[in-house]
Amino acid sequence: MAAKIQSPDKELRFTRSGQASSFWVGAAVLAAVGVTLLATSICRDVNPRLPHPAWAMLPLALAVITARLALGLTRHAYLILTPLGIEIFPFFRPAEGMRLVLWQEVNHVEVDKKATRLTLHHDAGKTSGIHLSLTPVRADRRTLLAKAVLGRLSPSATNG
Repeated sequence: MAAKIQSPDKELRFTRSGQASSFWVGAAVLAAVGVTLLATSICRDVNPRLPHPAWAMLPLALAVITARLALGLTRHAYLILTPLGIEIFPFFRPAEGMRLVLWQEVNHVEVDKKATRLTLHHDAGKTSGIHLSLTPVRADRRTLLAKAVLGRLSPSATNG
C-alpha cells in the first residue's frame, strides 16, 4: 500500500514520460498489426492463404502489455526532489530498489551540455558519486530538473 505524502507541495516529481513515448508508439503499432490481421481474415473465403484470425491475439496481447508498461512509466516517478534529498527509482522493482541520496551527501553537481546526464559527486575530488541518465525524462523537463538541483546546491541557496 502506498504511503501518504506528507508535504507534496515541497517536492518535485519527474517521471519517465520521455521513455514512455516509445512504448506508446510500440503499443499503437502492435494494435494496428492486430487489427489488420483481424480485418484481412474477413477475406479468408476468397484467399485461404490469409492468416487465421486467432493470429491477431498475439499482437493485441503484446499491445496491451506494452500500453500498461507505458502507462506505468508515464505515471510513476523516476526522480523526486524532496527537502531531504533526491529519491531515485530504478526501472525494475522501483519500490524495493529506491535509493535516497541526502543533500548532505552531495558535494557537487554536474549536468552535461545536452542535459542528458546528471552527476552527483560525493566528495570535492570527484572520485565518488552517481551518474543519472536524464533521457527517461521529457526533454522540456530536463532543464527544470537541472535548475532545481543546481539551485538547491548553489552556495547562495545553502548560505541564505
